[in-house]
Amino acid sequence: MARNIRCGLIQSSCDWSPVEFDITEIKRLMIAKHVDLVEQAARDAVKILCLQEIFYGPYFCCEEDARWKVIAEPIPGPTTAIFQEIAQKYEMVMVLPIYETPAPGKFYNTASVIDADGSLLGIYRKNHIPHCAPGFWEKFYFSPGDKGYPVFKTRYGKVGVYICYDRHFPEGARVLGLNGAEIVFNPSATVSGLSEYLWKLEQPACAVANQYFVGAINRVGIEKPWEFGEFYGQSYFCDPRGEIVAEGSRDRDEVVVADLDLDDILEVRKIWPFVRDRRPESYEGLTEEQLP
Repeated sequence: MARNIRCGLIQSSCDWSPVEFDITEIKRLMIAKHVDLVEQAARDAVKILCLQEIFYGPYFCCEEDARWKVIAEPIPGPTTAIFQEIAQKYEMVMVLPIYETPAPGKFYNTASVIDADGSLLGIYRKNHIPHCAPGFWEKFYFSPGDKGYPVFKTRYGKVGVYICYDRHFPEGARVLGLNGAEIVFNPSATVSGLSEYLWKLEQPACAVANQYFVGAINRVGIEKPWEFGEFYGQSYFCDPRGEIVAEGSRDRDEVVVADLDLDDILEVRKIWPFVRDRRPESYEGLTEEQLP
């Protein structure tokens, strides 16, 4: 019997500039905007939903300014509480990426995973932290993750998370597959010009290599005052064959929805026995320090 699960991705612009609005007010407005989008997903009968990277603000990492640390919060905390209540109301699993501060002076780029009963299953902390042009100065804001690559057994399926820059590193994606992930979500904030040509290349290839579904999320719009690039949306789901089965627009706020048959994973693995044919004893070099 097929396990068809309706899944959703939220892509959104940030319409408020920190030149004109207080940072905490932007956070409040973005949370309210996303509550409305989650309600839309609920009307579409979505059962597993993922929001974009640090959904409640602009992508502030294009500047180095400690003022942005004011929007960080613990998990559980006020933002997770809001969405736990919504998840319970609609019996919806949610992946909620926020700016986390678990203790004074410690900061992570984190996704919390909420089950359909509103319980907090756990968190994933972004492992790979970029610091490069044209404006991805994330080491100023985040420490590398320290939680490994957990897979969360939700009511509807086994969910893994890989945040933005993580997608360029296949090792963690492999671990998620070996840990049993059926759907891996990649909430992102990426702009045209730098990596757009990779957007529909890396993650379908990842889905094929690891034989699971992938949900890739990107925000939309050009954010002021920085205007360092266009967030080009095009959030999508791809299946274990690497085929894109649903895709969003380039420039509109929307909920991208797809019905995913999780039993299709087994069918693909019957054809391509990649797990059987792995040779982990030959991969020792992956854990050795490589010098340039």
